[in-house]
Amino acid sequence: MEEYIVFARNHPVLLMGLVAIIGMIVWTEFSRLTRKYKQVNTTQAVQILNQDGSVVIDVREDGEVNAGKIKGAKHIPLGQLKKRLVELEQAKNKPVLVYCRSGSRSAHACSVMTKEGFANVSNLAGGIMAWEFANLPVTKR
Repeated sequence: MEEYIVFARNHPVLLMGLVAIIGMIVWTEFSRLTRKYKQVNTTQAVQILNQDGSVVIDVREDGEVNAGKIKGAKHIPLGQLKKRLVELEQAKNKPVLVYCRSGSRSAHACSVMTKEGFANVSNLAGGIMAWEFANLPVTKR
């Protein structure tokens, strides 16, 4: 045990780095365990799309959507989401699938939506890139 104390005294920067990394891991896992939306793969996303009344939301920017989107998706850029949630009021209790390019922005959008009372929100893990990689159809504007 004494060796650890000596090491900590001789290498405070390494010790602070270790503590910071452990803190980030704990915070990330806590966030993952307490989130109120589901993380789904492409197969599960197709199942959501096949449910009656499901809503698909694309939170990418305008330029990204021109390359193609999931059929029937409503385009609401992430920066406008809070202002435009009124447009989605009727979908509060319906299955909602949110996606972006890679899944990061849509995860933030899912958090915003669950805080606003949406009950059944799912994030497409990997975003449109995973959708296209799975050879699922996209439509051009």
